[in-house]
Amino acid sequence: MLLRQLVLSDFKNIEAVSLDMSPKINCFLGNNGMGKSNLLDAIYYLGNCRSFTGATDPMLVRKGAPFAALRASYFRRGLDEELQAAIRPGQRKIFKRNGKAYQRLSEHLGAFPTVLLSPADMELTGGEPAERRKFIDSIIAQRESLYFDNLVRYNNALEQRNKLLRDESDDDSLFDAIEAQLEIAGQYIIRRRKANIAELEAIFRPYYQAIADGNEDARLEYVTSDYPDGLAARLAAMRNRDRALHYTASGPHRDDIAMTVDAMPVRRTASQGQAKTFTTALRFAQYELLRESLGIKPLLLLDDIFDKLDAGRVERIIALVGRSDTFGQIFITDTNRRHLDETVASLGASGDYRLWLVEHGSFSTLEA
Repeated sequence: MLLRQLVLSDFKNIEAVSLDMSPKINCFLGNNGMGKSNLLDAIYYLGNCRSFTGATDPMLVRKGAPFAALRASYFRRGLDEELQAAIRPGQRKIFKRNGKAYQRLSEHLGAFPTVLLSPADMELTGGEPAERRKFIDSIIAQRESLYFDNLVRYNNALEQRNKLLRDESDDDSLFDAIEAQLEIAGQYIIRRRKANIAELEAIFRPYYQAIADGNEDARLEYVTSDYPDGLAARLAAMRNRDRALHYTASGPHRDDIAMTVDAMPVRRTASQGQAKTFTTALRFAQYELLRESLGIKPLLLLDDIFDKLDAGRVERIIALVGRSDTFGQIFITDTNRRHLDETVASLGASGDYRLWLVEHGSFSTLEA
């Protein structure tokens, strides 16, 4: 899959831009806060219907503008395709594929896969469990449409149960009905997370070892509770406790992914370089998993990825990215022109890449 052209209007700090992309490597040079990451976020938004920063849609509209518009032309599975998105504060966003609006945005998941490595990924290793659940849920939802449906059903039922708990309801029949829904969707979510994390780890570990030069043993493990009598039975037994808490304290919405290096938790003991290596290997594994299951190469977005890494790990990451049989079109940002030139030269693409200078949301072409 290739992104051929990107046109933005009033997206974040970008007033107006139209860029024709290289099919191989696209580089964006500029100081922090100029709009490099915002451009990558626009590409990510078109692929995932949301910002990678977690910002709500109204926050994506440039200050003072009535709405933001995004349009992109792709070459995908041998066909030309176009995506359009319009974001208007206070209104439902409009998302169109080849001129036809989606009825449900979930239909778009996995169609235009995009994998992003950014400094915000450090939240995967150092942040709360919700970040890690969101990470694996996003991967599975792109691979399996049924998973997203079950996730929505589970979250809706969870909110209903939590409302009953906050209202201190004693309607056991209503609790029984909601907990039965949580049982069906929740057990499905747990099974699919376990299976996908096992697949992801098998790809992730070789990537980590390649970046760390084989000196460290990194692992992933899904951490969930056992429900020998079923989730519904556990929830029924815990109602009084949950009434006191005013929330549901059991279920897959409380699960986590254990991340370790040499049997020690990354969150507590890893250096910044180890944590960055861990998240980079995770994203490369995500890329390969999506590529294999979806049958197309996702877009790879690299946002300031070399920060906090020593020269050896940087070299090994560049070597991995340069594997033409694995990765497709690449978009990379940096504050240092030398870093970008060295990266392109190392990737063997010195004759086929494009470079832009980014200043205050404006983009100007630089000589290669």
